[in-house]
Amino acid sequence: MFDFDNLREIWSTMKKNKLRTFLTGFSVAWGIFMLVALLGAGNGLKNGVMYNFRDMADNRIEMWPRYTSKPWRGMRPNRRLTFEDEDYYMLKREHPEVVLCSATVYHSDTLTYNREYFTGETDGVFPDHARINFVQFKTGRGRFINEADILDRRKVIVLSPRMAEVLFRDKDPLGAYVRCGRIMFRVVGVYHDKNMSNNAPAYIPFSTAQLLYNKGEGFYNLSFTVKGVTTEAENDAFEQRLRESLARRHKFDPTDKSAIGMWNTSSEMRMFGNMMNGILLFIWIVGIGTLTAGIVGVSNIMLVTVRERTREIGIRKAIGAKPSSILKLIIVESILITATFGYVGMVSGIGLTEGIDYIMTASGANNAPAGGNPGENMTLFRHPTVNLGIAVSSTILLIVAGVFAGYFPARKAVKVSAIEAMRTE
Repeated sequence: MFDFDNLREIWSTMKKNKLRTFLTGFSVAWGIFMLVALLGAGNGLKNGVMYNFRDMADNRIEMWPRYTSKPWRGMRPNRRLTFEDEDYYMLKREHPEVVLCSATVYHSDTLTYNREYFTGETDGVFPDHARINFVQFKTGRGRFINEADILDRRKVIVLSPRMAEVLFRDKDPLGAYVRCGRIMFRVVGVYHDKNMSNNAPAYIPFSTAQLLYNKGEGFYNLSFTVKGVTTEAENDAFEQRLRESLARRHKFDPTDKSAIGMWNTSSEMRMFGNMMNGILLFIWIVGIGTLTAGIVGVSNIMLVTVRERTREIGIRKAIGAKPSSILKLIIVESILITATFGYVGMVSGIGLTEGIDYIMTASGANNAPAGGNPGENMTLFRHPTVNLGIAVSSTILLIVAGVFAGYFPARKAVKVSAIEAMRTE
Protein backbone atom coordinates (compact mmCIF):
# COMPACT_ATOMS: atom_id res chain seq x y z
CA MET A 1 0.00 0.00 0.00
CA PHE A 2 1.23 3.51 -0.85
CA ASP A 3 2.15 5.34 2.38
CA PHE A 4 3.81 8.48 3.68
CA ASP A 5 7.33 6.99 3.36
CA ASN A 6 6.86 6.73 -0.39
CA LEU A 7 5.79 10.36 -0.59
CA ARG A 8 8.79 11.38 1.49
CA GLU A 9 11.05 9.42 -0.83
CA ILE A 10 9.56 11.11 -3.89
CA TRP A 11 9.96 14.50 -2.24
CA SER A 12 13.58 13.70 -1.44
CA THR A 13 14.24 12.75 -5.06
CA MET A 14 12.65 15.97 -6.31
CA LYS A 15 14.70 18.05 -3.81
CA LYS A 16 17.93 16.49 -5.08
CA ASN A 17 17.07 17.66 -8.60
CA LYS A 18 15.42 21.02 -7.93
CA LEU A 19 16.32 22.68 -11.21
CA ARG A 20 15.26 19.70 -13.29
CA THR A 21 11.98 19.37 -11.39
CA PHE A 22 11.30 23.09 -11.68
CA LEU A 23 12.01 23.24 -15.43
CA THR A 24 9.86 20.15 -16.02
CA GLY A 25 7.01 21.55 -13.97
CA PHE A 26 7.39 24.98 -15.56
CA SER A 27 6.92 23.50 -19.03
CA VAL A 28 3.68 21.88 -17.82
CA ALA A 29 2.46 25.05 -16.06
CA TRP A 30 3.34 27.18 -19.08
CA GLY A 31 1.44 24.84 -21.38
CA ILE A 32 -1.82 24.99 -19.40
CA PHE A 33 -1.33 28.72 -18.74
CA MET A 34 -0.97 29.44 -22.47
CA LEU A 35 -3.99 27.29 -23.32
CA VAL A 36 -6.20 29.12 -20.80
CA ALA A 37 -4.85 32.56 -21.79
CA LEU A 38 -5.28 31.90 -25.51
CA LEU A 39 -8.82 30.57 -25.02
CA GLY A 40 -9.66 33.66 -22.96
CA ALA A 41 -8.28 35.91 -25.70
CA GLY A 42 -10.25 34.01 -28.35
CA ASN A 43 -13.46 34.31 -26.34
CA GLY A 44 -12.79 38.02 -25.81
CA LEU A 45 -12.39 38.54 -29.55
CA LYS A 46 -15.53 36.53 -30.31
CA ASN A 47 -17.57 38.36 -27.66
CA GLY A 48 -16.37 41.72 -28.96
CA VAL A 49 -17.20 41.04 -32.60
CA MET A 50 -20.60 39.53 -31.83
CA TYR A 51 -21.41 42.41 -29.45
CA ASN A 52 -21.10 44.83 -32.35
CA PHE A 53 -23.96 43.00 -34.05
CA ARG A 54 -26.17 42.49 -30.99
CA ASP A 55 -28.84 44.86 -32.34
CA MET A 56 -28.92 43.24 -35.75
CA ALA A 57 -31.33 40.43 -36.56
CA ASP A 58 -29.45 37.40 -37.90
CA ASN A 59 -32.26 36.68 -40.39
CA ARG A 60 -32.68 40.19 -41.83
CA ILE A 61 -32.65 41.00 -45.55
CA GLU A 62 -32.63 44.45 -47.10
CA MET A 63 -33.28 45.20 -50.79
CA TRP A 64 -33.11 48.32 -52.94
CA PRO A 65 -33.59 48.93 -56.70
CA ARG A 66 -30.62 49.69 -58.95
CA TYR A 67 -29.84 49.67 -62.66
CA THR A 68 -30.11 46.68 -64.98
CA SER A 69 -26.90 45.48 -66.58
CA LYS A 70 -28.36 43.02 -69.11
CA PRO A 71 -30.87 43.43 -72.00
CA TRP A 72 -34.16 41.61 -71.55
CA ARG A 73 -36.80 40.82 -74.17
CA GLY A 74 -36.01 43.80 -76.35
CA MET A 75 -35.46 46.23 -73.48
CA ARG A 76 -32.10 47.92 -73.23
CA PRO A 77 -29.73 47.54 -70.28
CA ASN A 78 -28.92 50.33 -67.83
CA ARG A 79 -32.60 50.87 -67.03
CA ARG A 80 -33.27 52.31 -63.59
CA LEU A 81 -35.73 50.28 -61.53
CA THR A 82 -38.06 51.65 -58.86
CA PHE A 83 -40.00 49.83 -56.17
CA GLU A 84 -43.80 50.03 -56.27
CA ASP A 85 -46.35 49.56 -53.51
CA GLU A 86 -47.22 46.11 -54.83
CA ASP A 87 -43.64 44.95 -54.18
CA TYR A 88 -44.26 45.42 -50.46
CA TYR A 89 -47.52 43.47 -50.46
CA MET A 90 -46.24 40.65 -52.66
CA LEU A 91 -43.50 39.72 -50.19
CA LYS A 92 -45.70 37.97 -47.64
CA ARG A 93 -48.17 36.86 -50.27
CA GLU A 94 -45.63 35.06 -52.47
CA HIS A 95 -42.98 34.20 -49.89
CA PRO A 96 -44.28 32.50 -46.72
CA GLU A 97 -40.78 32.66 -45.22
CA VAL A 98 -41.19 36.42 -44.65
CA VAL A 99 -42.21 37.29 -41.06
CA LEU A 100 -41.72 41.04 -40.53
CA CYS A 101 -41.61 43.56 -43.34
CA SER A 102 -41.18 47.31 -43.73
CA ALA A 103 -40.63 49.69 -46.63
CA THR A 104 -38.78 52.99 -46.21
CA VAL A 105 -39.07 56.47 -47.67
CA TYR A 106 -35.97 58.54 -46.88
CA HIS A 107 -36.12 62.31 -46.43
CA SER A 108 -33.69 64.85 -44.98
CA ASP A 109 -35.07 68.06 -43.52
CA THR A 110 -34.71 70.56 -40.70
CA LEU A 111 -36.67 69.94 -37.51
CA THR A 112 -37.62 73.11 -35.62
CA TYR A 113 -39.03 73.75 -32.16
CA ASN A 114 -39.29 77.39 -31.03
CA ARG A 115 -35.80 78.75 -31.75
CA GLU A 116 -34.02 75.41 -31.74
CA TYR A 117 -33.41 73.41 -34.91
CA PHE A 118 -31.80 70.13 -35.96
CA THR A 119 -31.03 68.99 -39.50
CA GLY A 120 -31.35 65.24 -39.89
CA GLU A 121 -33.02 62.34 -41.60
CA THR A 122 -36.75 61.64 -41.33
CA ASP A 123 -37.68 58.13 -42.45
CA GLY A 124 -41.16 56.97 -43.34
CA VAL A 125 -41.55 53.38 -42.11
CA PHE A 126 -44.06 50.69 -41.15
CA PRO A 127 -44.57 49.46 -37.54
CA ASP A 128 -42.52 46.29 -38.21
CA HIS A 129 -39.44 48.48 -38.67
CA ALA A 130 -39.04 48.71 -34.88
CA ARG A 131 -38.87 44.93 -34.42
CA ILE A 132 -36.63 44.40 -37.43
CA ASN A 133 -34.09 46.99 -36.28
CA PHE A 134 -34.49 46.62 -32.50
CA VAL A 135 -35.82 50.13 -31.96
CA GLN A 136 -36.58 50.22 -28.23
CA PHE A 137 -38.26 52.62 -25.80
CA LYS A 138 -37.66 53.27 -22.14
CA THR A 139 -40.64 53.60 -19.81
CA GLY A 140 -42.36 56.96 -20.19
CA ARG A 141 -40.72 57.75 -23.52
CA GLY A 142 -43.73 57.14 -25.73
CA ARG A 143 -44.26 54.67 -28.55
CA PHE A 144 -43.36 53.82 -32.13
CA ILE A 145 -45.43 54.24 -35.30
CA ASN A 146 -48.54 52.02 -35.26
CA GLU A 147 -51.08 50.76 -37.82
CA ALA A 148 -53.56 53.55 -37.05
CA ASP A 149 -50.89 56.12 -37.93
CA ILE A 150 -50.40 54.38 -41.28
CA LEU A 151 -54.11 54.08 -42.12
CA ASP A 152 -54.98 57.67 -41.15
CA ARG A 153 -51.76 59.18 -42.57
CA ARG A 154 -51.21 60.90 -39.25
CA LYS A 155 -48.60 63.61 -38.88
CA VAL A 156 -46.81 62.07 -35.91
CA ILE A 157 -43.10 61.69 -35.37
CA VAL A 158 -40.74 59.59 -33.25
CA LEU A 159 -37.53 61.45 -32.40
CA SER A 160 -34.03 60.16 -31.74
CA PRO A 161 -32.57 60.98 -28.27
CA ARG A 162 -30.12 63.44 -29.80
CA MET A 163 -32.91 65.31 -31.61
CA ALA A 164 -34.97 65.49 -28.43
CA GLU A 165 -31.97 66.78 -26.48
CA VAL A 166 -31.16 69.54 -28.99
CA LEU A 167 -34.74 70.67 -29.63
CA PHE A 168 -36.26 70.40 -26.16
CA ARG A 169 -33.32 70.62 -23.77
CA ASP A 170 -34.75 69.55 -20.40
CA LYS A 171 -38.41 69.63 -21.47
CA ASP A 172 -40.61 66.62 -22.07
CA PRO A 173 -41.11 66.39 -25.87
CA LEU A 174 -44.11 64.02 -25.78
CA GLY A 175 -47.22 65.71 -27.13
CA ALA A 176 -45.31 68.76 -28.40
CA TYR A 177 -45.33 69.80 -32.06
CA VAL A 178 -42.18 70.15 -34.14
CA ARG A 179 -41.93 71.63 -37.59
CA CYS A 180 -40.37 69.37 -40.24
CA GLY A 181 -39.84 71.60 -43.26
CA ARG A 182 -43.23 73.27 -43.58
CA ILE A 183 -45.29 70.53 -41.88
CA MET A 184 -46.11 70.30 -38.17
CA PHE A 185 -45.73 66.85 -36.54
CA ARG A 186 -46.79 65.79 -33.05
CA VAL A 187 -44.10 63.95 -31.06
CA VAL A 188 -45.40 60.55 -29.90
CA GLY A 189 -42.12 58.97 -28.80
CA VAL A 190 -38.39 59.21 -28.25
CA TYR A 191 -36.64 55.90 -28.81
CA HIS A 192 -33.57 54.66 -26.92
CA ASP A 193 -30.12 55.08 -28.46
CA LYS A 194 -27.20 54.74 -26.04
CA ASN A 195 -24.81 56.10 -28.68
CA MET A 196 -26.72 59.42 -28.83
CA SER A 197 -25.73 59.51 -32.50
CA ASN A 198 -26.22 62.69 -34.54
CA ASN A 199 -27.00 60.48 -37.53
CA ALA A 200 -29.86 58.54 -35.94
CA PRO A 201 -33.08 59.28 -37.87
CA ALA A 202 -36.55 60.34 -36.79
CA TYR A 203 -39.49 58.16 -37.87
CA ILE A 204 -42.88 59.11 -39.33
CA PRO A 205 -45.67 56.92 -40.77
CA PHE A 206 -44.79 55.44 -44.16
CA SER A 207 -48.05 56.57 -45.76
CA THR A 208 -47.49 60.16 -44.58
CA ALA A 209 -43.91 60.24 -45.87
CA GLN A 210 -44.93 58.71 -49.18
CA LEU A 211 -47.67 61.31 -49.67
CA LEU A 212 -45.48 64.27 -48.68
CA TYR A 213 -42.13 63.37 -50.17
CA ASN A 214 -42.66 60.69 -52.82
CA LYS A 215 -45.76 61.85 -54.73
CA GLY A 216 -47.94 59.23 -53.07
CA GLU A 217 -46.33 56.12 -54.54
CA GLY A 218 -43.15 54.04 -54.50
CA PHE A 219 -40.37 53.79 -51.92
CA TYR A 220 -36.61 53.39 -51.66
CA ASN A 221 -35.96 50.05 -49.99
CA LEU A 222 -37.50 46.97 -48.37
CA SER A 223 -36.29 45.34 -45.17
CA PHE A 224 -37.73 42.12 -43.76
CA THR A 225 -36.95 39.06 -41.65
CA VAL A 226 -37.36 35.43 -42.66
CA LYS A 227 -37.87 32.15 -40.83
CA GLY A 228 -36.86 28.62 -41.76
CA VAL A 229 -33.96 29.88 -43.88
CA THR A 230 -30.79 28.94 -42.02
CA THR A 231 -28.28 27.14 -44.24
CA GLU A 232 -26.34 28.69 -47.08
CA ALA A 233 -28.21 26.53 -49.62
CA GLU A 234 -31.60 27.63 -48.23
CA ASN A 235 -30.52 31.28 -48.35
CA ASP A 236 -29.32 31.00 -51.94
CA ALA A 237 -32.56 29.28 -52.98
CA PHE A 238 -34.70 31.93 -51.25
CA GLU A 239 -32.75 34.82 -52.80
CA GLN A 240 -33.12 33.23 -56.23
CA ARG A 241 -36.91 32.87 -55.84
CA LEU A 242 -37.09 36.47 -54.62
CA ARG A 243 -35.13 37.80 -57.59
CA GLU A 244 -37.29 35.78 -59.99
CA SER A 245 -40.54 37.20 -58.57
CA LEU A 246 -39.16 40.76 -58.77
CA ALA A 247 -37.86 40.10 -62.30
CA ARG A 248 -41.36 39.11 -63.43
CA ARG A 249 -42.82 42.30 -62.00
CA HIS A 250 -40.15 44.71 -63.21
CA LYS A 251 -39.21 42.91 -66.45
CA PHE A 252 -35.50 42.25 -66.10
CA ASP A 253 -33.25 39.21 -66.41
CA PRO A 254 -33.54 37.06 -63.22
CA THR A 255 -29.79 36.39 -63.40
CA ASP A 256 -29.01 40.12 -63.41
CA LYS A 257 -27.81 40.68 -59.85
CA SER A 258 -27.04 44.33 -60.57
CA ALA A 259 -30.75 45.10 -60.92
CA ILE A 260 -31.59 44.59 -57.24
CA GLY A 261 -29.19 45.31 -54.39
CA MET A 262 -29.49 42.82 -51.55
CA TRP A 263 -27.92 42.64 -48.09
CA ASN A 264 -28.47 39.40 -46.20
CA THR A 265 -27.32 39.51 -42.57
CA SER A 266 -27.64 35.73 -42.32
CA SER A 267 -24.72 35.36 -44.73
CA GLU A 268 -22.65 37.86 -42.76
CA MET A 269 -23.44 36.31 -39.40
CA ARG A 270 -22.60 32.87 -40.77
CA MET A 271 -19.34 34.24 -42.18
CA PHE A 272 -18.41 35.83 -38.85
CA GLY A 273 -19.40 32.66 -37.00
CA ASN A 274 -17.19 30.53 -39.25
CA MET A 275 -14.34 33.02 -38.88
CA MET A 276 -14.61 32.98 -35.07
CA ASN A 277 -14.80 29.17 -35.02
CA GLY A 278 -11.69 29.05 -37.19
CA ILE A 279 -9.84 31.38 -34.82
CA LEU A 280 -10.88 29.30 -31.79
CA LEU A 281 -9.81 26.11 -33.59
CA PHE A 282 -6.41 27.66 -34.31
CA ILE A 283 -6.11 28.71 -30.65
CA TRP A 284 -6.95 25.18 -29.51
CA ILE A 285 -4.31 23.74 -31.86
CA VAL A 286 -1.64 26.16 -30.60
CA GLY A 287 -2.64 25.64 -26.95
CA ILE A 288 -2.75 21.86 -27.18
CA GLY A 289 0.58 21.94 -29.02
CA THR A 290 2.12 23.92 -26.17
CA LEU A 291 0.54 21.54 -23.65
CA THR A 292 1.84 18.52 -25.54
CA ALA A 293 5.34 19.98 -25.47
CA GLY A 294 5.07 20.12 -21.68
CA ILE A 295 3.91 16.49 -21.49
CA VAL A 296 6.77 15.38 -23.73
CA GLY A 297 9.12 17.22 -21.39
CA VAL A 298 7.72 15.32 -18.42
CA SER A 299 8.09 12.03 -20.27
CA ASN A 300 11.70 12.79 -21.19
CA ILE A 301 12.56 13.79 -17.63
CA MET A 302 10.98 10.60 -16.29
CA LEU A 303 13.10 8.61 -18.74
CA VAL A 304 16.21 10.33 -17.40
CA THR A 305 15.04 9.77 -13.81
CA VAL A 306 14.45 6.06 -14.41
CA ARG A 307 17.85 5.69 -16.08
CA GLU A 308 19.58 7.38 -13.16
CA ARG A 309 17.77 5.13 -10.70
CA THR A 310 18.24 1.87 -12.60
CA ARG A 311 20.77 0.54 -10.05
CA GLU A 312 18.45 1.55 -7.21
CA ILE A 313 15.54 -0.24 -8.90
CA GLY A 314 17.70 -3.38 -9.22
CA ILE A 315 18.51 -3.31 -5.52
CA ARG A 316 14.85 -2.86 -4.65
CA LYS A 317 13.90 -5.86 -6.75
CA ALA A 318 16.73 -7.91 -5.22
CA ILE A 319 15.47 -7.32 -1.67
CA GLY A 320 11.92 -8.29 -2.63
CA ALA A 321 10.20 -5.13 -3.87
CA LYS A 322 7.30 -5.92 -6.17
CA PRO A 323 7.34 -4.49 -9.71
CA SER A 324 3.97 -2.86 -9.00
CA SER A 325 5.41 -0.85 -6.08
CA ILE A 326 8.28 0.42 -8.23
CA LEU A 327 5.85 1.24 -11.03
CA LYS A 328 3.58 3.07 -8.61
CA LEU A 329 6.47 5.10 -7.18
CA ILE A 330 7.52 6.48 -10.57
CA ILE A 331 3.96 7.12 -11.76
CA VAL A 332 3.05 9.03 -8.60
CA GLU A 333 6.13 11.21 -9.02
CA SER A 334 5.00 12.03 -12.56
CA ILE A 335 1.44 12.75 -11.37
CA LEU A 336 2.67 15.02 -8.57
CA ILE A 337 4.69 17.11 -11.02
CA THR A 338 1.93 17.43 -13.61
CA ALA A 339 -0.89 17.95 -11.08
CA THR A 340 0.93 20.53 -8.95
CA PHE A 341 2.35 22.61 -11.76
CA GLY A 342 -0.74 22.08 -13.93
CA TYR A 343 -2.89 23.51 -11.14
CA VAL A 344 -0.53 26.48 -10.81
CA GLY A 345 -0.73 27.11 -14.56
CA MET A 346 -4.54 26.84 -14.58
CA VAL A 347 -4.96 29.22 -11.63
CA SER A 348 -2.50 31.68 -13.16
CA GLY A 349 -4.28 31.61 -16.52
CA ILE A 350 -7.73 32.07 -14.99
CA GLY A 351 -6.37 34.80 -12.70
CA LEU A 352 -4.92 36.66 -15.69
CA THR A 353 -8.12 36.50 -17.75
CA GLU A 354 -10.36 37.41 -14.81
CA GLY A 355 -8.01 40.27 -13.88
CA ILE A 356 -8.12 41.69 -17.40
CA ASP A 357 -11.92 41.30 -17.43
CA TYR A 358 -12.17 43.12 -14.08
CA ILE A 359 -10.01 46.00 -15.33
CA MET A 360 -12.05 46.26 -18.55
CA THR A 361 -15.30 46.27 -16.59
CA ALA A 362 -14.04 48.89 -14.13
CA SER A 363 -12.85 51.11 -16.98
CA GLY A 364 -16.13 50.69 -18.88
CA ALA A 365 -14.51 48.91 -21.84
CA ASN A 366 -16.84 45.90 -21.50
CA ASN A 367 -19.87 48.19 -21.67
CA ALA A 368 -18.67 50.42 -24.49
CA PRO A 369 -21.48 51.33 -26.91
CA ALA A 370 -21.42 49.44 -30.15
CA GLY A 371 -23.44 49.26 -33.33
CA GLY A 372 -25.26 52.27 -34.66
CA ASN A 373 -23.54 53.25 -37.86
CA PRO A 374 -20.79 51.24 -39.57
CA GLY A 375 -17.43 51.99 -38.03
CA GLU A 376 -18.96 53.97 -35.17
CA ASN A 377 -18.13 53.04 -31.54
CA MET A 378 -16.98 49.53 -32.42
CA THR A 379 -15.37 47.22 -29.88
CA LEU A 380 -13.19 44.25 -30.80
CA PHE A 381 -12.47 42.76 -27.36
CA ARG A 382 -14.94 42.07 -24.57
CA HIS A 383 -15.07 39.76 -21.51
CA PRO A 384 -11.86 37.78 -22.26
CA THR A 385 -12.64 34.95 -19.86
CA VAL A 386 -12.53 31.19 -20.23
CA ASN A 387 -15.11 28.68 -19.09
CA LEU A 388 -14.05 27.15 -15.75
CA GLY A 389 -15.20 23.71 -16.86
CA ILE A 390 -12.89 23.84 -19.89
CA ALA A 391 -9.92 24.92 -17.74
CA VAL A 392 -10.53 22.15 -15.18
CA SER A 393 -11.06 19.56 -17.92
CA SER A 394 -7.79 20.59 -19.56
CA THR A 395 -5.98 20.22 -16.23
CA ILE A 396 -7.48 16.76 -15.63
CA LEU A 397 -6.46 15.77 -19.15
CA LEU A 398 -2.97 17.00 -18.35
CA ILE A 399 -2.82 14.84 -15.22
CA VAL A 400 -3.99 11.79 -17.19
CA ALA A 401 -1.27 12.50 -19.73
CA GLY A 402 1.16 12.72 -16.81
CA VAL A 403 0.18 9.19 -15.80
CA PHE A 404 1.13 7.90 -19.23
CA ALA A 405 4.28 10.05 -19.24
CA GLY A 406 5.46 8.20 -16.12
CA TYR A 407 4.00 4.80 -16.94
CA PHE A 408 5.99 3.93 -20.05
CA PRO A 409 9.44 4.71 -18.56
CA ALA A 410 8.44 2.90 -15.36
CA ARG A 411 7.22 -0.15 -17.26
CA LYS A 412 10.52 -0.29 -19.10
CA ALA A 413 12.41 -0.10 -15.81
CA VAL A 414 10.56 -2.92 -14.02
CA LYS A 415 11.14 -5.28 -16.94
CA VAL A 416 14.91 -5.16 -16.36
CA SER A 417 16.19 -8.06 -14.23
CA ALA A 418 17.62 -7.23 -10.77
CA ILE A 419 21.12 -8.52 -11.63
CA GLU A 420 21.31 -6.58 -14.90
CA ALA A 421 20.01 -3.41 -13.19
CA MET A 422 22.58 -3.61 -10.41
CA ARG A 423 25.40 -3.92 -12.97
CA THR A 424 24.40 -0.56 -14.45
CA GLU A 425 26.79 2.28 -13.56
